[in-house]
Amino acid sequence: MRKLFYETFIFVFVAAAMFVGLRFTIQTFIIDGPSMEPNFQQNERIIINKLAFVFNPPQIGDIIVFYPPIASTKPYIKRVIGLPGDVVQIVNGTVYIHKADGGEITLKEPYIKEPFYTNYTSPVIPADEYFVMGDNRNDSSDSRAGWLVSRDKIIGKAWISIWPPKLWGVAANYTQPSTITITSTIK
Repeated sequence: MRKLFYETFIFVFVAAAMFVGLRFTIQTFIIDGPSMEPNFQQNERIIINKLAFVFNPPQIGDIIVFYPPIASTKPYIKRVIGLPGDVVQIVNGTVYIHKADGGEITLKEPYIKEPFYTNYTSPVIPADEYFVMGDNRNDSSDSRAGWLVSRDKIIGKAWISIWPPKLWGVAANYTQPSTITITSTIK
């Protein structure tokens, strides 16, 4: 009887530890809307990594799930485009990131559905804030509307698509090529 009690206690303890561990490290998320097409579809289910930004901040190209700073009952999913200290500029469908040190990055964006052709320039992104956009640039509510994502509102990084089965795979996070050119003015 004592052995049965001990084994049951160990089983319950391990199950509870696994449950708590998983709740703090991963979370499922259901895509709601067309803003991340073609990379994520309506009602697609993904797993997000809640520990992705514990030791390293988000980078340009990361797909994040976050609580938006606007009235919404659901978290959003978008791609990080600008980091603290950056100025984001869109000219004729091309996105430029102007760095605080005078460098400029021209984003390579093979992941977008189609370019956004309205010219746009953001203010300087404050510390601990991120500029985000959907991959479906012409059907996305994002930082172009004047809001940014605070680091403390980020839930995690898109990791794996789990449903439907035909969409199984790793999320389309994208690392930009590391070519930075130094320019003296904003276009």
